[in-house]
Amino acid sequence: MASMIDYTVFVVDDEESIRDAAQLTLTQYKVRTFPTAEEALVAIQESPPDLVLMDIGLPGMSGVEALKRVKQSHPEVLFIMITAYEDVDTVVAAMKYGAYDYVVKPLHMDKLRTNIANALQTIRLRKEVRALQERYLRENLPCFIGESNTIQDVLEFVAMVAKSPDAPVLIVGETGTGKELIASAIHFQSPNFAGPLVTLNCAALPGELLESELFGYEGGAFSGAKAHGKAGLIEQAAGGTLFLDEVGDLSQEAQAKLLRFLDAGEYYKVGGTKKLTTRTRVVSATNRDLTAMIEHGAFRSDLYYRLAVLKIVVPSLNKRRADILPLARHFLLEYAKKYDKNFSGISAEAQDFLVQRSWPGNVRELKSIMERGVLASQGPELGLGDLGKSGEAPGPAGGGGANGRGGLPALSPQGLDLTLLLEDVERDYLEQALALAEGSDVKAAELLSLNYHTLRYRKKKLGIA
Repeated sequence: MASMIDYTVFVVDDEESIRDAAQLTLTQYKVRTFPTAEEALVAIQESPPDLVLMDIGLPGMSGVEALKRVKQSHPEVLFIMITAYEDVDTVVAAMKYGAYDYVVKPLHMDKLRTNIANALQTIRLRKEVRALQERYLRENLPCFIGESNTIQDVLEFVAMVAKSPDAPVLIVGETGTGKELIASAIHFQSPNFAGPLVTLNCAALPGELLESELFGYEGGAFSGAKAHGKAGLIEQAAGGTLFLDEVGDLSQEAQAKLLRFLDAGEYYKVGGTKKLTTRTRVVSATNRDLTAMIEHGAFRSDLYYRLAVLKIVVPSLNKRRADILPLARHFLLEYAKKYDKNFSGISAEAQDFLVQRSWPGNVRELKSIMERGVLASQGPELGLGDLGKSGEAPGPAGGGGANGRGGLPALSPQGLDLTLLLEDVERDYLEQALALAEGSDVKAAELLSLNYHTLRYRKKKLGIA
């Protein structure tokens, strides 16, 4: 059953009988009463209510003047004005300055209750959305766990940035810091929340396919194109958020087309001649140095400044070391619940290992190591041996070690996460290939029989420099 939403109502009237009647009648709300506008304004600045029942003809500051002042600083607060007679000019002025409704004295409490209930319905959705957003942030953004000043500053800035429905945002930071989670947090807290969040990894596709994916294409635009064409991700993200991950991998042609869209909201489908328009917010992310790419002519400076109207720098885990143990404890609880295990905590030796270790893969790497540790451990305490001295995949549960198959862990009765294990194996071979190829992505891709773009995408996903 959904929890009941609490509303606060301020009643401002110089007649004590009206204040007392409201207090007795509006028992379903948190009610505070004030005899003057001046007293009410002080209370509103300290803790804004949901609704103010405000007399127009107050001694001192008038109700209309108080309405104007509150709306300047707290436009979300609703006002129902009280007038002793139907003074049309005064009522019109109050409505002009943002009053929701008005009532005429003598007040009929049953009708007043209805008026207030109708007014509060207009903010019910806003309160429900805010509750959903807070729950989402708690449950889905582990990269934000911690109390370091560094991450708290990022949190505050993300909340501020999210308020705009269309200003572009650029998120920069190392691999594994949670840039995609921050993009989803921006969308979730923004006015575009009801719209779709559409994601494109710009490193996963070659240039020609990326453009058709982003902008769509007309039927027969190229060999293999569908006869009826295809809507692009920009069109699919209308009214919502388009997240461009690894935006530094856009081709020069795609950069020019994206710039046109950001400047004017206009674009053309691949093979099309009809100018299309749509409204969506563009959030982009990269772990590359775009300013260095600009100097080498690999990225357009004008596009950079359009993408980075608002810029969020996500700190590496090594720069927020005070958050390592809170994060580790969070992941311990998460995976203990997932794999139906009980843990009393993390041993002192394991804590020292986690705090002193360098984290090139950032939060993603810490999360991976904690999951493998939970799978490997019998408990009740997560020990150093469960984590592996260098973060490598530990032996099977029960301390049996490797089973002779290339050092891989045996399959225990508790099971294991095959995806994570395969990522470890893949990371090892990619690093070996890059070493043999002396850092050349082209040669490394040949050694592994991979497409060049696939290799670059896998490197980024696995956090390989």
